[in-house]
Amino acid sequence: MSDEQNRKDPRRQLPSVDTVLQQDCLSPFHKNVAPDFITQAVRIVLERERERATDSRALAKADKIAEMAAAELRLWMQSKLQPMINGTGVILHTGLGRAPMPKEAQEAVAQVAQGYCSLEINLKSGRRGERQDLLLDDFERLLGAEAALVVNNNAAGVFLVLSALASRKEVIVSRGQLIEIGGSFRLPEIMKRSGAKLVEVGTTNKTRLADFAEAITPKTALILRAYPSNFKIEGFSESVPLTDLVALGKEHGIPVVDDLGGGLLWSWQKWDLPEEPTVSESLEVGVDLVLFSGDKVLGGPQAGIILGKRELIAKLRRHPLLRVLRPDKLQLAALSATLKLFFDRDRLPERLPTFERLTELTESVQQRVSDFKHRIENWTDWADLEAVKSFAQTGSGTLPAEKLPSAALAFCPRAYRPHQWARRLRLGTPAVLGFLKDDRFLIDFRTIFPRQTESLGNAVKAALKK
Repeated sequence: MSDEQNRKDPRRQLPSVDTVLQQDCLSPFHKNVAPDFITQAVRIVLERERERATDSRALAKADKIAEMAAAELRLWMQSKLQPMINGTGVILHTGLGRAPMPKEAQEAVAQVAQGYCSLEINLKSGRRGERQDLLLDDFERLLGAEAALVVNNNAAGVFLVLSALASRKEVIVSRGQLIEIGGSFRLPEIMKRSGAKLVEVGTTNKTRLADFAEAITPKTALILRAYPSNFKIEGFSESVPLTDLVALGKEHGIPVVDDLGGGLLWSWQKWDLPEEPTVSESLEVGVDLVLFSGDKVLGGPQAGIILGKRELIAKLRRHPLLRVLRPDKLQLAALSATLKLFFDRDRLPERLPTFERLTELTESVQQRVSDFKHRIENWTDWADLEAVKSFAQTGSGTLPAEKLPSAALAFCPRAYRPHQWARRLRLGTPAVLGFLKDDRFLIDFRTIFPRQTESLGNAVKAALKK
């Protein structure tokens, strides 16, 4: 580039880094951001401006560049993990953190997070304790469990059981239960990684007790039932009752493991919810180990819970993997507080957010949709504004193929297409996640708590502003 061309280069008009740093709008950041990071943000903005520089384009002045750098710094300082209003109709939405935790669990987490806690100290003796003993009394009182173990999620629990009890041995599973769940978690692959050998019996739609019996060899370590929680086989099908599997296991001295996943402790049919296998039933019929999640219908934090025979749990506790998979103090605090709510199971719909969303009367959901529609109808020129019938779902592998009657609001301003309106709400504060169906944007109110109505209204107002 010649000297004349260099003088005419529009990029030479950009201010220096030092000039931008002296602008007033960057002063507040010096209280909680190191100077190096402020300088880095300024350099990033200046580089963007250089790349966009043309002869015809007016370049930003120092004050404008400082404002853009301040916006960049605010993004850096903002947590990527944001609260959201769930309008998807999926109650246990994995992408949104599954079960919303009860107030008691939130308070318990805040308490232990503030300082030190008795995670592995026995307060009676003053000696070193064991975090795995913290919840044993609760599980024993609630479910009559001999022993309990908590790991950081249910998939980890399955992997630990297979590794500790069946490595280099055989595990018998029905072909109809070789499941894949979210995140490409495939049971055959997990079994292979654990060192256990999978023995498939029966067919996809039909497995009989004789199939299990014929597959037993001296190398058989476990009989595993993996409840197909995210799909349902109907029609010409047959499966083996858990009681029969337990009897077969006892006859041959082989432990029976029940991977339930969902975590429903007792029947919830008293609230007119469909039948689902329960932890209490599995323990009552005599399974040796039952596994389930903490953040599904149990309504607590992410955790994998293993209940069952004392001698098997002892083997799991001695396995080196447990150190890798163990829960932290925040998980245990939240799980403990959640379990306490089950001592008064009749009040679960009042106190456990997951049960609250599952049991709200459809008429109540419809009324909330109607009230919100009436509230916002004069806020703008709506291209679409209609209360519609909807169907919600439990999600996260619970109640497969079951739909919960619900109600939704289809709405979109005339100034936007539905996908544009969805994006504006998703990027707002608070963020709102709905769904698109038949070229309409909808939010299902079964997954929106009544206490969030005001926040939802504020989000809509903010999204309507230019």
